[in-house]
Amino acid sequence: MTLDVSVDAGNGTPPYEQLRAQIAERVHDGRLTEGDRLPTVRGLAEQLGVAPGTVARAYAELEVDELVEGRGRAGTVVTGGSGDPARARLRGAANRLVAAARADGLDDGTVLAVVHDALTARR
Repeated sequence: MTLDVSVDAGNGTPPYEQLRAQIAERVHDGRLTEGDRLPTVRGLAEQLGVAPGTVARAYAELEVDELVEGRGRAGTVVTGGSGDPARARLRGAANRLVAAARADGLDDGTVLAVVHDALTARR
């Protein structure tokens, strides 16, 4: 499968994040639907002229966002995207927040307190 995505080295955004955002957008707008297979990590890396680790990281981030699922030798398959795109983006952001907090050793109570503070500060 060929995937219509690109990486702009002069963009300032890390290449893996450019890929994650473009693939997520295609899932949210319906261009990629549940069951669609993404290109292999190696194949997409060659297509784009980036390191395989860049594509692997983008795919890993999409798994955290619950938009795709890596199925080993069966490849990476779109699993999410149905429903409200705004809610799906929020869920993805929340999943990344939780993953980052846990990687930093923060407990759930701290994460909830920080999110609560952010919500109440914006009123």
